[in-house]
This record gives sequence, structure tokens and C-alpha cells, in this order.
Amino acid sequence: MIPFEEMRELAQTTPSRIILLVMDGIGGLPHPQTGRTELESARRRNLDRLARESICGMSTPVSPGITPGSAPGHMALFGYDPLKYQFGRGIVEALGLDIEVGPGDVVARGNFCTVDDSGSITDRRAGRLATAINHELCDLMNGHVQVAGFHAEFFPGKEHRFVLRLRGQGLSDRVADTDPQREGMQPLHAKALIAEAEPTAQAVRSLVEQVRALLAGRKPANMLLLRGFSQHPDYPSLRDIYKLTPACIATYPMYRGVARVVGMDILPAGETLQDQISILRQSYKSYDYFFLHYKKTDARGEDGDFAAKVKAIEEFDAALPAILELEPDVLVVTGDHSTPAALAMHSWHPVPVMLRAQHCRRDEVDEFTERACLRGGLGQIQAMDLMPLAMANALKLNKFGA
Repeated sequence: MIPFEEMRELAQTTPSRIILLVMDGIGGLPHPQTGRTELESARRRNLDRLARESICGMSTPVSPGITPGSAPGHMALFGYDPLKYQFGRGIVEALGLDIEVGPGDVVARGNFCTVDDSGSITDRRAGRLATAINHELCDLMNGHVQVAGFHAEFFPGKEHRFVLRLRGQGLSDRVADTDPQREGMQPLHAKALIAEAEPTAQAVRSLVEQVRALLAGRKPANMLLLRGFSQHPDYPSLRDIYKLTPACIATYPMYRGVARVVGMDILPAGETLQDQISILRQSYKSYDYFFLHYKKTDARGEDGDFAAKVKAIEEFDAALPAILELEPDVLVVTGDHSTPAALAMHSWHPVPVMLRAQHCRRDEVDEFTERACLRGGLGQIQAMDLMPLAMANALKLNKFGA
């Protein structure tokens, strides 16, 4: 991908509109009994019809063999080099919840989790805790947890998720996660990654031990996990680089946070896919770039529930005609990474992608599956190259050179 300096010179404003539909974690692996992936097992009448009108391929979010987190996966889709534009999970979660993050503040993404009597993690998400209980627990911690020299505050998110914000002088985000991201292990100690971060690490260890004692005996959430310690980044925006008026329609704070980092307007998304599509239709004339995020495919994959992920794909497929009715100039459908139910976690596998536009060269792919997209005209490309392709097909890029 060419540098942003050149992209700024090439980009132009036009009336054409781009929609990026992200089916989070869409890539899968074959079921041992059927030999078919979740996509291959689903009824996909509308996705397949769209594939026949598109150019298809497979995209690599970061690099071959590298399992991406959600933030780098999305940054790549927005056209940013995920190796260069890095930040912790905490800041995107915080910005997605509209939490003020000032200069010097450090934030971290938190999970309420369940541990057994030995302290080993039995459920990293505490059964996807009810959001109302999350609020109660955050209120409880805010009333009892104190750390010397700093101010700690807990902000509830959806289900088991929350944000920790630390304020004070001399904070550093160079602190290792306490979340091992695997069950059957004990929470990790917060370690300073550089000497200057030791006071911050000590504060984190202190509050974790206080929370451990405070939540002891509760069910299902009796412990917390922290990851993605981070501060506010200062990155160029999509408006600046691509001359777009971009908008985000996402129900989960984390994805709104990533979108906010790159300068998107955050639109109210409601709670359902139907709500999101309704907002898209209402706002369609106000923006020329839309990022619409669908979470269920990833969540069901992380749960290890193959059948439920298949059902989530079918739900998305059934809703697709309402988006197609808008007749966007460019429509891209893909994922930020793969989340095979067989692994119950993100994976390194490439992600199927299709791009429909008046000026794209259609290929012979006739269904939206991993195996079919491997034969597509896009081949295997880097995810960050999708943005220039979308811009070009929307006639939003000028000629390069004389």
C-alpha cells in the first residue's frame, strides 16, 4: 500500500458511497463430521447472489500465520498498517463507551471472570454476565477499591466487559496483561514492561488483590482480568487521508472505539442488526463511507458453538437485501479475522472477502465460502489493501504520476 502522504494527494471527494460490512470472525474450519465450515454449512442465498456479482478473494489481516486481535484486524480494513498503527484494547473500549481519556490517563479493557477454589480460570467471561450485574459490580468496586497515589475508576460495558481508568502523575501503559486468554490458567501478575512502569504495575496488582477479596464467594463473577493497557493515540483520520465523511454503526463499544480513533462519526446503533440497518438507511445521504459491524459470528465462534455461528450467518444473510436496496456504489463484505468454532478463539486463517461495484471485474466465484473465495479474482491480499480498492472502485482516487 502506498504511504498516506501520497494517498492524500490521490484522494478526491465524489458523491459515490462505500459500505463496509464486517461479519466479525467470519472465517471458520471444517466440522469433523461434515467437512464443511460454518459458512459452507449455512443457507446463504443472498450472500451467494452477491458473490456472483462481485470480485472475491481471501484477505490476510496482519501477516501469514499471525493471529490478529480485533483492533489490528479493523485498522487493516480501514486502510492502516496494523503493524505501525498499534494501540491497546483499553483505549478503544474506553472511547467506544464515551469515557473521557485525558493526557496521561491509562485505561485497560476488563473481563469479569469465574475462578475456582484454586484460583484457576474456569470461564473468562463469567457466562457472558448480564449487563445489569456488571453495573452492580462496577459500583461495588468503585466504592471499595483504592490505590495509593492514583485514582482508579471502573466503567461498565456490555455483558462481562468493563473499562479500568487510572489517573495520576507518572502513569505508564507499558504493563503486561493479567488475562492469559485461556481457561485452566491462573490470572497473570501485572508486570512492568519497562522500569518506568513499575509504579503503575504495583497499583494494578494492588487493585486486583482488592477485587479478588471483594468478589470472593460471588457467582458467577468472582474475579477480573485486565488487558490492553493503553493511552490515547494521535493518528491521522480517514477524513484527512481519504477525504471521506465516514460513519460507524456498531453495537459493541470496542468497535466504536476503533472507529473513533480513525475519525469516524459514531451513529446510534440500537441493539439488533435490524436497528443497525435502520440507522444506515436513515443516515445514508449524510455520509459517503459506512462501517457496519456484525458481532454475532465472532461471539458464537468464541463460544465454540458451531451451530450457533451457522445460525448467526443465516441471520445476516436474511438481513442483507435491506442493505442491497440502498444500491451502494461499492459494497465490501468480509471479516476482521477468523474465529473458528473448532478453536473457540481468533485464528490466523485468511478471511473471505467480496467487493461489488460497477467497475469491478467479476470472477467465476458463485458462492461466499472460504473454498470458493480461494479461487477468486482478488487472490490472497492484505486486508489493508481493501481500502484503496474500495476507493478506486468508487472513483475516489486520481491518477498516480504523470
